[in-house]
Amino acid sequence: MRDIIDDLLRVWHSGRTGGLATIVRTMGAAPLPVGSAMLVDPDGGVYGAVTDGGLEEIAYESVLQAARTGRRAMHRYGVATGAEGAVDRDGMMDVFTEPFSRRDFPEFPIIAGEISAHRRITLFTVVWNSDADLIGQHLVTDKPHATELLALPDSDVFVSSFAPPPRLIIFGANSFAAALTVQAALLGYRVTICDSRHTFAQPEKFPGAEVVVDWPHRYLNTLSSAGEIDGSTAIVVTSHDPKFEIPLLTVALRLPELGYLGAMGSRAVHTQRMEDLRAGGFNEATLARLYSPAGLDLGARTAAELAIAIAAEMIAARTLQSGRHALHTNPSAPLKKAVGLGI
Repeated sequence: MRDIIDDLLRVWHSGRTGGLATIVRTMGAAPLPVGSAMLVDPDGGVYGAVTDGGLEEIAYESVLQAARTGRRAMHRYGVATGAEGAVDRDGMMDVFTEPFSRRDFPEFPIIAGEISAHRRITLFTVVWNSDADLIGQHLVTDKPHATELLALPDSDVFVSSFAPPPRLIIFGANSFAAALTVQAALLGYRVTICDSRHTFAQPEKFPGAEVVVDWPHRYLNTLSSAGEIDGSTAIVVTSHDPKFEIPLLTVALRLPELGYLGAMGSRAVHTQRMEDLRAGGFNEATLARLYSPAGLDLGARTAAELAIAIAAEMIAARTLQSGRHALHTNPSAPLKKAVGLGI
């Protein structure tokens, strides 16, 4: 639902009625994860998705019927067969459809506001009950909960949990930072750009990102002291001037939790960087936390290509997957390599 918040708000404020579908349970090889949602607006426009392939039209008709009739219902779709209610050994999914409007979902602006403010919000929706009048009822809370379908004695309740988005902090306001901001936004990151130079740190150059003018190591220390760095936070250093980079990496490598720490640069820059950090007292085990040079070895050359390589590496680090790498500083450490950019 997070990716179609603006579209949902537009329909809600219009006073008209659309239809909303949400995947509440999957079995086997479902195309999209639990919680994925699709909106059909009053004019028939589609936003988001709950399936792909031949099921798209079937799901669309189900949501359209919810909008037109006001009926709330559960639908089971076979992933391979595309048939509703059929047993499918390759996978099945349960989709809940409901009308969406001010009348049907009066609590929605609260949810949208909390998500936009990067605060945790959890939505409980009754998707089945012996009393049909209770189906479609919503409850909003700020208590954390897993996104899942709860089977209660006389009711099934779907829980949609919206945690604050992961944060990416980019140090260095340049073209690489601008390209990476675009890629990170597509992945759902909240992006902050930090640079000590007022001339370069101009907000209009980085749409959608927070721009901070401060010394990198000082800003990172401030965030850490405020408890704003955790295991989901990613940090990328795009400016490899040692007077900025080494104090910053010194702070970053001492953080107890960090999802990803990457530093751009050529092989020569990487070599000097590692020597400087070793001279600062860091051992090989600690240095293995640093992805240097940042980015999977995709043959990237431009800022946009490098942004894709770094974004791919961030995903691989988050999911503990490996990839093709050109340089392994420590063979036992995942994703340590160089992309060979002469920058």
